Amino acid sequence: MTTTTTWALARVLRDRDASLYLAGVVVSGFGTSALWLASGVWVKDLTGSDGLAALCMLAMWAPTLAGPFLGTLTDRTRRKPLLIGTNLLLAALLLTLFTVDSPDRLWLLFAVLFVYGAAGVVHDAAESALVAGAVPAPLLGDFNGLRMTATEGMKLLAPLAGAGLYAAYGGASVALLDAVTFVVATGLYACLRVRESRPEPRAGGRRKQTAEGARFLWAHPGLRPLVLAGGTTMLFAGLSGAMVYAVIDGLGRAPAYAGVLYAVQGAGSVVIGLASGPALRRLGERRFAAYGIALTAAAAGLRAIPSDPVALVCSAAIGAGLPCVLIAALTAVQRETPDALLGRTAATANSLVFTPNVVGLAAGAALVELLDVRLVSAVIGLAWLVTAVPLFQNPASASRTATRSPSDANPA
Repeated sequence: MTTTTTWALARVLRDRDASLYLAGVVVSGFGTSALWLASGVWVKDLTGSDGLAALCMLAMWAPTLAGPFLGTLTDRTRRKPLLIGTNLLLAALLLTLFTVDSPDRLWLLFAVLFVYGAAGVVHDAAESALVAGAVPAPLLGDFNGLRMTATEGMKLLAPLAGAGLYAAYGGASVALLDAVTFVVATGLYACLRVRESRPEPRAGGRRKQTAEGARFLWAHPGLRPLVLAGGTTMLFAGLSGAMVYAVIDGLGRAPAYAGVLYAVQGAGSVVIGLASGPALRRLGERRFAAYGIALTAAAAGLRAIPSDPVALVCSAAIGAGLPCVLIAALTAVQRETPDALLGRTAATANSLVFTPNVVGLAAGAALVELLDVRLVSAVIGLAWLVTAVPLFQNPASASRTATRSPSDANPA
């Protein structure tokens, strides 16, 4: 790690609010990752159905489609109380899962997971808006990189802990763990020293206010290509991710080898998270995202080669490249969006970036049954590489939109 990177990370961690935010992300992320794994196993044990187990992830992802609408909430009220209230609501809801002990009670689990996903959309939008006001602008890239590192680090540890807790004490114990992490995170967020004034009443109906975030994104010459590149990247990531077990079959390995590949990929994400701040300052958001996309695309294509060393190197490269466009897009949204619009804009950007991942997973699951995985991997890699090209071009001048209000923008 370079001296510049170490200095920037130390500066972020010395910032009281930034370190409290990161602690909250680590704690609540641990509980979320544990529940993510345990919920599917819980359903599988109660019903024996793979399809119903898969619905757990769908229940948590579906509210992302309503991101622009849910993000409006974060611009209509103060964000710190909203963040605290969302955490306490989830902690209370999770305790209801103690009653899930038979297949006829699974509706409650799916309902809680759906609310969990919706609250997560609101939580992420409120957090992004608060961070933009509390963390100095030059350190936003470092903070978002550390946040990515913390999130990926929890994905390496929490599922194992959740699986062990589930095996020993059942699904309700994992729900209790998650509830406790939300309470602890609430205490950390309550210690934040942020001053917020009550938002001004907004003119126009809820539909118009919801659309303002999308209009702003579309009209901004710097944000539009980053968000579109993020959505395209996650689409291809879904396509590529759906083929991981076919890749493992080509290596002659058991399905459990996926755990090794995902662990290596997570390690790559941790490394790039630590280096993202200095990289963003040197390259800028567009080139940082473009290089990350190019690295990920090349690695996804090379996975067609049936070799263990190649598979491991490609997994690490995907882990390092994939977060680049996500960090770049989030940082740019936080820097460029007016505070009054930030909640809606951040939630809309998240919807546009992450929803295509679900489409890609579904399409990839169909393609892997019909076509040779080596051919599909190579084609995906080449097509994915093309999406990085627009980001290497010089952005259009922002002066044309600087004096326009969000309501004046004309979305396509």
